[in-house]
Amino acid sequence: MKGLMMDYQLLIKGIMNHAMRTFSDQEVVTRLVEGGIHRYTYGDSYKRMCQLANALKKMGVKQGDRVGVMGWNTHRQLELYYAISCMGAVCHTINPRLGPENAEYVINHAGDSVMFYDTTFLPLIEALAPKLKTVKKYCVLTDKANNPTSKVKSLVYEDLIAGESEDYNWPDFDENTACAMCYTSGTTGKPKGVLYSHRSTVIQAMVTSLPTSFGAELSDVILPVVPMFHVNAWNVPYSALMGGIKLVFPGPGLDGASLYELMESEKVTYALGVPTVWLNLLNYVNDNNLSFSSMKYSLIGGSALPEKIIRGFDKLGVRCRQGWGMTEMSPTGTTNFEPVGFYDLPIDERIPYQLKQGKALPFVDMRIMSDDGKVVPNDGETSGNLQVRGPSVLSGYYNHSENILTRDGWFDTGDVATIDETGMLLITDRAKDVIKSGGEWISTIDIENAALSHPDVAQAAVIGMPHPKWDERPLLIVQLNEGAAPDLAEILQSVKDQLPKISWPDDIQVVDEIPLGATGKVLKTKLREVFKDYVLPDLRANGGPSTSASASVEGEAKGKSGGLPFLKRKGR
Repeated sequence: MKGLMMDYQLLIKGIMNHAMRTFSDQEVVTRLVEGGIHRYTYGDSYKRMCQLANALKKMGVKQGDRVGVMGWNTHRQLELYYAISCMGAVCHTINPRLGPENAEYVINHAGDSVMFYDTTFLPLIEALAPKLKTVKKYCVLTDKANNPTSKVKSLVYEDLIAGESEDYNWPDFDENTACAMCYTSGTTGKPKGVLYSHRSTVIQAMVTSLPTSFGAELSDVILPVVPMFHVNAWNVPYSALMGGIKLVFPGPGLDGASLYELMESEKVTYALGVPTVWLNLLNYVNDNNLSFSSMKYSLIGGSALPEKIIRGFDKLGVRCRQGWGMTEMSPTGTTNFEPVGFYDLPIDERIPYQLKQGKALPFVDMRIMSDDGKVVPNDGETSGNLQVRGPSVLSGYYNHSENILTRDGWFDTGDVATIDETGMLLITDRAKDVIKSGGEWISTIDIENAALSHPDVAQAAVIGMPHPKWDERPLLIVQLNEGAAPDLAEILQSVKDQLPKISWPDDIQVVDEIPLGATGKVLKTKLREVFKDYVLPDLRANGGPSTSASASVEGEAKGKSGGLPFLKRKGR
């Protein structure tokens, strides 16, 4: 027997229409790429979304067409999010940090017909344009006064929409229609396309709006520092409008000074971003003896949350929540919301909880599988391969024929994790990064967090190095804070004091900068390449395997790293 309910499709235009009729006076604030601050209301944005949809239709954009967007978090990209998807086309957000080769690949693979871009990315667009096979028209996201001289013939966004009608007849279609597309970061091969549907996006927006998820409220002022070109800024452009929350967009100003100034001037209460952003912000605030007047919460994801960030924010009166997800999950899968009375506890009792990735959102199923294909118990101790399923989890990659699901329909995340009896997830490593030593598995995340707790360490990464007796042993690689000249042996001892002996790093090396990928994660593939000829200290000293894992340090902390080249992070 079927229920007698209307066959009403879950479409993004439902979020848009709700926001406009209920919260039309709510504010959207942007730090512009051109400089200065722009502010308008939800109601203003809706009129411009209609104008944009009319302009896109005149440009020949049809349902199912992919429209590329390479831009910072701004009100213009918000308009593109809604206008493109709600007219039935697909909004393909492109991560400029992918690099020219991968950016070219994803634009051609997606088959984008139109390309919108911020002025910052003009050099990249000019380099790519001759190689883009499907792009017919370009549009720069600015006004006539700030339109740069370019080799690429481009429309100007403000001119494009000016004069268009502020009404648009948004169509109805099946909720499984594609609405947006993001590509994975390409750290383990070519980037792969994840094609979101209206249904998956609406469901994700609803569940991330819950108090036990992101937990933002109508009274909040929310700042998505996580880029809109990275898994839809964790769906904030949708969940914020669903909840009628004031949005503040940082534009290109992601440095500590710019973020702090915007947070204070707009009274931001809730910010979302990856750990590297928050480490930079904390350094700026502490170095300048500043404090926050309005910030209450930060949601942190993208990579493991260091204890250093939790303690740093706690001293400033800001509470840290951790979330976990993937591009393939639309993207959020878990959040570690706090139990009642949690913040009455001393911080040392709270830290172990906050370092976990949290509990599954509604409609997200999780299980841990052993290497021999058996589901392991949720006991918080037995680790294995994390697999997920749900209405916002992909069923396959775009234009990719290979089946990516298990025989019974689950997606293997590539993470090694445990789940306890309460449903709390703890990711111990990526499957490709975990170190096997003497038959025991060592978590690189635990070692990295221990290193980051040292005041002189700005960034840390651990890779496994070959060892004839132990199979692999951990090598700790650190980037020091500017001006720091610590005793490396003291840093290593600090790490050892926090870990069981099996997890002690065998050596520590210093680099100028640890390389980060397109989404702010450490590029361990690059580190393995640079350190491929490195030999552990006990093997250098003895000419062969030792009987115990050594933890010696050679040389002085004066910018030397065993004669190996420094790693330089490319400008972005």
